[in-house]
Amino acid sequence: MDATLPIFSFGTLQLEQVQRELFGRAVPTTPDVLHGARLGVLKITDPEVIRASGSDEHPALIITGDPADSVDGGTLDVTAEELKAADYYERVGYRRIQVTLKSGLEAWAYVPR
Repeated sequence: MDATLPIFSFGTLQLEQVQRELFGRAVPTTPDVLHGARLGVLKITDPEVIRASGSDEHPALIITGDPADSVDGGTLDVTAEELKAADYYERVGYRRIQVTLKSGLEAWAYVPR
């Protein structure tokens, strides 16, 4: 396998059916936490994304900067090609940013546009 890139997932990217749809495999997930953020909800309108996830409401990572706020999730180690697939899946409502997790790991995360 190529070098991997971590994605911090707190929602539908953790679902095995979404991983199999996007990456063709289940991706092992390592628990981690992002401080300075909380979860909201984003309404999804793209039928392809709704079909893959089974829902039109997806969690939305809201960066607050408040150290009292935190979001539990996990990191998925994906290849560059799989990261492109995740970008495509998240294209309608999200943009990708880099975050530093409680573990000290730097990872990609998707936040609302």
